[in-house]
Amino acid sequence: MKILFFGRRFNYFRNFDSVLRELASRGHAIHLVVERDTDDGRPLIDGLTAEFSGITCSVAPGRANDEWTWMAGRLRHGLEYLRYQHKLFDDTPKLRDRSRARTPGFFVELAERLGRHARWAYRPVSAILRWLERATPDDPAIRAFVEQHRPDVVLITPLIALGSSQIDYLRAARSLGIPTALCVWSWDHLSSKALIREPPDRVFVWNDTQKREAMELHRVPADQIVVTGAQCFDKWFGRAPSRDRDTFCRQIGLPADRPIILYVCSAPFIGSPPEAPFVVEWIRRIRAHASPRLRDAPILVRPHPSRRPEWEGVGVDAFRDVVVWGSDPVSTDARADYFDTLFHSAIVVGLNTSAFIEAGIVGRPVHTILLPEWYESQMGTVHFRYLFEAGGGLLISATTFEEHVGQLDRSLERPSTEIRPFVRAFVRPRGLDVPATPIFVDHVAQMEGMTVRPFPPPRFQRLARRVLNKGLTWRDDISREHLVYSEREMETVLRLRVSRQAKTAQDRERKREAVALKERRRAVQQLELEEHQAAKKSKRTASS
Repeated sequence: MKILFFGRRFNYFRNFDSVLRELASRGHAIHLVVERDTDDGRPLIDGLTAEFSGITCSVAPGRANDEWTWMAGRLRHGLEYLRYQHKLFDDTPKLRDRSRARTPGFFVELAERLGRHARWAYRPVSAILRWLERATPDDPAIRAFVEQHRPDVVLITPLIALGSSQIDYLRAARSLGIPTALCVWSWDHLSSKALIREPPDRVFVWNDTQKREAMELHRVPADQIVVTGAQCFDKWFGRAPSRDRDTFCRQIGLPADRPIILYVCSAPFIGSPPEAPFVVEWIRRIRAHASPRLRDAPILVRPHPSRRPEWEGVGVDAFRDVVVWGSDPVSTDARADYFDTLFHSAIVVGLNTSAFIEAGIVGRPVHTILLPEWYESQMGTVHFRYLFEAGGGLLISATTFEEHVGQLDRSLERPSTEIRPFVRAFVRPRGLDVPATPIFVDHVAQMEGMTVRPFPPPRFQRLARRVLNKGLTWRDDISREHLVYSEREMETVLRLRVSRQAKTAQDRERKREAVALKERRRAVQQLELEEHQAAKKSKRTASS
């Protein structure tokens, strides 16, 4: 079987590493396709293609940079912002703001008016926008690319990134009768990203929580959803550490005679305060605690790979037995370091990170502190709440430092390696001893030969095109630019306009100065000529 697997960038395939290996081991050919070729994730792909001759990769053609691509982008962002008006997002302001910044002003105003006066109209208004978006012409180059590869199955991840054009690959595959599947990338994607605008033939989800999200938030039919478990965590089950505790502690510079507290850093929303200063304050509170068990506990801080620069210049040297250590767990050695870090720690602490789930798999108590300054990155997201709800919850939480350090001290007093029911409910719903990867691969294989009907063209397409053509006339209308461009785009537009105006003024000033200089030179030449003529006349008069 030949599989065409679309990802936004190579890094998106890291959560399907085990799936790709299993597919290739079974003899399937997989061609990985990205929208942008970047260094991010490239080592993983280079390793896979070197190990398996059946895995290849390339860059997909994007939509043509024309007026229809421009229009489709407006409508898609409009649909996404309407989605965030759902009551589920009433107390997640950061998610709404993130979408709002990318949405054209017309749709922002429309959605907010509906929110104030007619929430009942969201669904019909969304249906109209879907109709218009579907009426934009498909890009023939994308269809030709899919047709050229002639795959038996098309897989796509993440599909639901804000403003993503991956829907075009899905439609191209469906138009060719090729079965398609969305591979959900992470635990937050169905609740915090964009809409599944048109359901693929299969949606592979981790658990019943994501199945409910797919049905209720994205209106995917239940019979098109497959609960596989979280294949990206399979590598942590049944794993043994690569070194003993004494060796590990000696290598990272911590004593081995006391339980280690591991702090795992997060990747908060853009605009959130840096986490490093908070971690330093957290360490200070622990070191000031009355209990010697907590006060003297070694602390290992693991920076988030995407936020490592914020630790530059932040020192922990003032504290005894505190180390900042760890790298992105992509390579074999880095994964071993990461697992050993979890395994040799007694408790794990952080704000909001998937490392919580991995700590739960290893059977370590997971603590967090809920403070107002971190609300938007914690309870201000939908997926974070699942850490309290699924399978009875995973997190031990506090709302003050005093309560939090007390909980840490009790966890150190009574160490536990119990794997909580959360892990089965959220990560391996088919059983703790049932890995997700083979189930995922089995269901991909079952898609071969599936009967697929192309998406029907929208009804009254000619009418929709007339409406869209009218909208296209607004593209270069300065009086309407606040309606057709987003806040982020308007910042760029205004910046470019100011730059152009400044350049025009500079050019005008240079021309004025050039003209003035030319006139001054002409005046000087005229004066010199007149003086020369006067001198000649005076000379003739004197000689006569």
